[in-house]
Amino acid sequence: MEMKRLLRFPALEATLLPILLVGGLWLAGCGGGEADSPSTSGDSGSEDPEVWEGDPTAVARLLRPREGTGEDWRILREKVVWAWEAGLDSLTMGESMARLGLSFVGTRYTPGTLELTGSEDLVVNLEEFDCVTFVENVLALALFIRSSGPEILNSDLETQALYRRILTQVRYRRGRVDGYPSRLHYFTDWILDNEEKGLVREVTSDLGGEEDFRAVDFMSRNPGFYRQLSNPLILRAIQEREYYLSSLTRHRIPQEEIAAWSSWIQEGDIIAATSTVDGLDVAHTGLAVWQGETLHLLHAPLVGEAVEVSSISLADRVLRIEGQDGIRVVRPEDPGSGLP
Repeated sequence: MEMKRLLRFPALEATLLPILLVGGLWLAGCGGGEADSPSTSGDSGSEDPEVWEGDPTAVARLLRPREGTGEDWRILREKVVWAWEAGLDSLTMGESMARLGLSFVGTRYTPGTLELTGSEDLVVNLEEFDCVTFVENVLALALFIRSSGPEILNSDLETQALYRRILTQVRYRRGRVDGYPSRLHYFTDWILDNEEKGLVREVTSDLGGEEDFRAVDFMSRNPGFYRQLSNPLILRAIQEREYYLSSLTRHRIPQEEIAAWSSWIQEGDIIAATSTVDGLDVAHTGLAVWQGETLHLLHAPLVGEAVEVSSISLADRVLRIEGQDGIRVVRPEDPGSGLP
């Protein structure tokens, strides 16, 4: 079972392992831990100040430029040029997302990519994904190629500004960065907000989904997993949002019924696997892709360590993974006249 990003939760890999390791399977979200601070071991008096045995890659990731690296923007240009040449902007949103998503197969999985040092701000990272940032960036790319044409690439400033604006619309409540609580941590919240923006439409109940009344409150019940929740004002804001989300009726297609409803799921639909962890609404996300007559999941899993298409059907995959008990299906929508 992949380590799903737990609502973009930091500090999970080390903390949750002894708690949620059941039968060899991690029952957490597709997030991960923040890197340890640079330190050495042993008695300080005997340490060599020139030797540090920490993980330089993990620490470097915490210091990664939020605005994106030169490689991120090279990847963006490469993807959108290819998409325009292939006519992806004339396909349905779902088909565009599926094709764009498949172009990222092999891109490495990395947890906690949004948990950088400093205050909350948009993070651009196309070099590595967790399960939700994969979906977000593919959706943003599909919107980008509809929002402009190849001429925008004549200006790096305009290209980067447009992509940041779109990704902010997708990732943050009402499309505005306003502190840690404005990030759409729970996928239920992500769906609701992006429905209001006209970017997606949940179709789970249309596909026979049953009602799901379980509480959504994992973050406030486990504040030690999130450095930001040490601030009581932020914790209170998260609790208030959880209370609202818990008051809503959600729907899920139970795992044993996925196969029966698979034929109704369309190419590029966003698939959210529901969680059995108390207080956690969604355990994993990806995109639906059809291979012949079999529905598969295109996703960024921990186990495979890179974006991949599941080797077995979506229905069989959810049945086999402890910690998941069904799916929600969210259909990307063409915003028409443009982003809100």
